Amino acid sequence: MNSLQKNQNWELLALLKGKKTIGCKWVYKKKKTLSSREPEKYKTRLVAKGFSQKEGIDFNEIFSLVVKHCSIRTLLAMVAMWELELEQLDVKTTFLHDNLDEEIYMVQSEIFVQQESEKMVCKLKRSLYGLKQAPRQWYKRFDTFMITHSYIRSKFDS
Repeated sequence: MNSLQKNQNWELLALLKGKKTIGCKWVYKKKKTLSSREPEKYKTRLVAKGFSQKEGIDFNEIFSLVVKHCSIRTLLAMVAMWELELEQLDVKTTFLHDNLDEEIYMVQSEIFVQQESEKMVCKLKRSLYGLKQAPRQWYKRFDTFMITHSYIRSKFDS
């Protein structure tokens, strides 16, 4: 929740006439620990119920990033051949930073309804897990970053 508030993912306001809301739910996960001495860790995340979004109203296009296996194998072969180091990156808040192009309204989470704002809804300013357009918004931001740092997109995976 701290991450959502810090990034100002939404603003509370009254629902405009003719607009619809999508729901949300909290997803809880118990993380595995490496040893029995470590305390158990729990992870929670707020997920928008994107399955209720309507194409042309809540989103215009969806996106699924696909990399060909031969591209991955080529990269790994180059790392081995030139004795380079390769690191994997896992961003914990991947979809929480990207601005939305569409207007999306979400009901407040029942856990964090603010007093005197019970009737208000969340107008999303940034992506959330579960939204149909979240992967596309993330990729647009990532692509822009890579291009501004002089990386060139492979024509073979397009």
